[in-house]
Amino acid sequence: MVVLRDMRVEEYPAYLAYFLPDYAAEIGATFGLDAAAARARAEAEIQRDLPQGPETPGQRLLCIDHQGALAGYLWLRPEASGAFILDFHILPALQRRGLARKALAALQAELAAAGGSQIRLRVAPGNARAQAVYAAAGFHVTGLNMAKTF
Repeated sequence: MVVLRDMRVEEYPAYLAYFLPDYAAEIGATFGLDAAAARARAEAEIQRDLPQGPETPGQRLLCIDHQGALAGYLWLRPEASGAFILDFHILPALQRRGLARKALAALQAELAAAGGSQIRLRVAPGNARAQAVYAAAGFHVTGLNMAKTF
C-alpha cells in the first residue's frame, strides 16, 4: 500500500540532498551548462520556488510511504483543476515495483475526492523511463517545451 503524506520540515534536507544534484544534472544536459553553473542555477531556482521549504504557500511537498517507510517524493503545485507535478521520485532501491503507478493512483484519488479532474506535468525529453511510467498511467502528450540558449 502507498500513502501520500505532507513532508515534515525535518525531512526537507533529505529531499534537497536527492533533488539538487538530480535537477542540476537535468539543467546541465538541457541547457548545456557545466556542473557548477547547473548546480548554482538549481540552488537559485529551489530557493525562489520553495523559500519556506515544505511550508511554502502555493506548493505542496509530499512523502510517498510504502509499508511504513519512505519510498519517494512528490512536489505539486495545486491548481483549480487538480495539480501540476513539479517533481516525482521513487527511491532507487524501490524502483520497478509498481510504486510510481500506485503513488499516481493515490494522488488521482485524493485530487478527485477534492473535486479535481486533472494532473499535469513536464517530463525532460531524454527521460524515456519517466515517459513510459506516465504513459502507462494514462497520461498523454499535450505540448512540447522549447528553448534557445544564447
